[in-house]
Amino acid sequence: MNAHHSELLRNHLLAALTAVELARISEDMKLVPMPLGHVLYEPGDEMQHVYFPTTTIVSLLYVMENGSSAEIAIVGNEGIVGISLFMGGETTSNRAVVQSAGHAFRLRSRLLKKEFFRAGPFQRLLLRYTQALITQMGQTAVCNRHHSVEQQLCRWLLMSLDRLGSNELTMTQELISNMLGVRREGVTESASKLQKLGLIEYHRGHIKVLDRLALEAHCCECYQVVKTEFERLLPERMAM
Repeated sequence: MNAHHSELLRNHLLAALTAVELARISEDMKLVPMPLGHVLYEPGDEMQHVYFPTTTIVSLLYVMENGSSAEIAIVGNEGIVGISLFMGGETTSNRAVVQSAGHAFRLRSRLLKKEFFRAGPFQRLLLRYTQALITQMGQTAVCNRHHSVEQQLCRWLLMSLDRLGSNELTMTQELISNMLGVRREGVTESASKLQKLGLIEYHRGHIKVLDRLALEAHCCECYQVVKTEFERLLPERMAM
């Protein structure tokens, strides 16, 4: 197994493909850097590529006319950025921006559509992933409406760390507040509470989870609802 193939398997969707399916697209997959804050799509952009994250996390944001925004979902090594393409839209109403730097595989749109319309296992996998992503979007909307900033922060930390396979995250309070669509002061207060409880350690944009189980217990039900749906819809090897 060469290095390129090994790197492809770091994305759970790609790892779940059959050897034949992966071979058809592997040579056209380009590993690209994903710097923090890099914008992949803006609302209305025609989508030229889709992205399969390996070590990066991409935030999908809804942007208001006044420029304010709120996160509706995140995508990491469990998925793909660009579902509008194979769902028939060609464009998206969301902004996609890198929230955690790393790398992703980029594939040209026409090649992804060619594979999707073969109507084989890859198509079924992408559709199941899309259903799981829709669940995440819906649960995020409910969480933002009904749960405290502290609970939202817990959910967001847990989901982000799942996709990094780590207990540490580099993220400023300003960026977190933009993602959650809340005031920075609310994030500061919530992070301070979690730190006093001994759940996290926060210093200059670096967050370290000290007690994962306690953080999950402190979180609202939204995190587990989304996690359970991903595990139900996607192959066991993709369970998060």
